[in-house]
Amino acid sequence: AIEGGLDLIIALCQVAAMSLWFSASAVLPALTAQFRLTPFVQAALTSAVQLGFVVGCVASALLGLADRVDPRRLFSIAAAVGAIANAGLLAVDPSSASALALRAVTGICMAGIYPVGMKLASTWAKGDMGLMVGILVGALTLGSASPHLFNAAGGIGWQVPIAVAAIAALAAAGGIHLAGVGPNRAPSPRVDPHAVLDAWRDIPLRLANLGYLGHMWELYAMWAWIGVFLQASFALTMPADSAGVAAKLAAFATIAAGAVGSVGAGLLADKLGRTTLTIAAMAISGTCAATVGLLFGGNAAALVAVCIVWGISIVADSAQFSASIAELSDRSRVGTMLTLQT
Repeated sequence: AIEGGLDLIIALCQVAAMSLWFSASAVLPALTAQFRLTPFVQAALTSAVQLGFVVGCVASALLGLADRVDPRRLFSIAAAVGAIANAGLLAVDPSSASALALRAVTGICMAGIYPVGMKLASTWAKGDMGLMVGILVGALTLGSASPHLFNAAGGIGWQVPIAVAAIAALAAAGGIHLAGVGPNRAPSPRVDPHAVLDAWRDIPLRLANLGYLGHMWELYAMWAWIGVFLQASFALTMPADSAGVAAKLAAFATIAAGAVGSVGAGLLADKLGRTTLTIAAMAISGTCAATVGLLFGGNAAALVAVCIVWGISIVADSAQFSASIAELSDRSRVGTMLTLQT
């Protein structure tokens, strides 16, 4: 019960801090309308976060920060700096280089939040690693779905979600200290940039990382395009004024359903085995990916039903790949290996 409560604290802090990432996606349509952003600038605002995240993860892994620094402190600093960078968007032209730089800094900070949150949860796991990490990924999934719900509501100024995200991240920076570090934490290792090569040299770690790569390829392709796909389909069968809102709500339901898949898969994987659960989840999601196009422009209810099954299964294996990394890694390098994986 104690571990479950602590995992809930970590999950709440993680989704609050990760709102810095989601906020830009939520307000991009409003920014585009008000500032007439070109397609290039729209893409750059999104890509800057992704590139920053990659840079932050690589730097953190090479320095072993997630294993050498108290994870609560690293998480707290990253969330606070990210909140400041996000709030800075309120003071600059969204189409300027300054805005891109602020989004890149936000991405860098995410490297101290998402994998570090998983590392912190792993220190409390007692035979329930899959569930512990599954709760965190479920929280992240709900956050990823939130922009679609926000866009469906409409009528809210873009400054509001940016400010709220900054405040939420600051709250997470303070709240993470309530979680504590569990008994599974190993002594801090020495700085060894070559240790990152273990992710490839160690065959079980290599296979888990390659599986995760394939999973993420499908996951983010679906998350990025499902809203566009649903809107194009609904436009063929619904009145124009309702198709857009219906598509946004359906996209939210599709992605948010992954939270159920993450937690449910965590419960099952700790009992049935991660390999069995992962194979089943990828088989179902792959089948949905191969067949969902056949329903394009057809019955909306049937299309949404398949999409929700896809949404549940497509993320069900995510936490289990991460849990595998946490279990297969040297205890002193768990944070580094999780950072490399993400």
